[in-house]
Amino acid sequence: MRLAEHLIEFRNRLIISAIGIVIGMVGGFLLTDWVFNVMADPIREIAEARNRNADLNFEGITSAFDLRLQISLTLGIIISAPVWLYQIWMFIVPGLKKNERWYALGFVGTAIPLFLAGVWVAWMLMPRIVEVMLSFAPAESANFINAANYYKLIMTLCLAVGIAFILPVILVMLNFAGIITGEAILKGWRVAVLLVALFAGMATPSADVLSMFFLMAPMLALYFLAVGIAIINDKRRARKHKKFEADLAAAEASAT
Repeated sequence: MRLAEHLIEFRNRLIISAIGIVIGMVGGFLLTDWVFNVMADPIREIAEARNRNADLNFEGITSAFDLRLQISLTLGIIISAPVWLYQIWMFIVPGLKKNERWYALGFVGTAIPLFLAGVWVAWMLMPRIVEVMLSFAPAESANFINAANYYKLIMTLCLAVGIAFILPVILVMLNFAGIITGEAILKGWRVAVLLVALFAGMATPSADVLSMFFLMAPMLALYFLAVGIAIINDKRRARKHKKFEADLAAAEASAT
């Protein structure tokens, strides 16, 4: 396929993806009231339990509408994910070999559930984080939280944890590509534990050790699972290489 044909195909698939996202945004806009309520529930429940005044606050005339558009875009991307993922896949697949297609399919099929699991873990930790952060306000004060900043905090945390959950998959893919060995990954376990602890510490309030532990545990489990898969793959590759050398030696011996 010529470069011009590649560019035309890329443009067409980009247009289809954009149309899918726009349609998803329309559906997402209808869900913004529900999202607002879900976002505000942890704040209101904690405020009610502690007999305090706390709620989301919208600054300016257009801030609520702007936030609805941001939420609609986020939901649109999520809702239309099957469309644009399919377009990306169909654009990449023709240039891949058969075994590379299986690797790519395995990567996508594993990365998406892990990313969603990371988002879910972050969402489950969010009420606990809100509770800890609101506890620092003076007892008699009211706490009106900027809705846009609060939404940005939720999205940043969910995306960061979701991406962190797929990093072990990337390590496995690098191992399958022959770039890094399982033993090399295992040797870096101390650094990995330190980085996970730093990430969990930054993602959760410093006073909430329990949330930090609940975030670290699945990330470390995924890391060591990746180590195990990489080591098994290295052993499989070594056996295959040894068999190839034995067959080659036998062929050379029979030829002489």
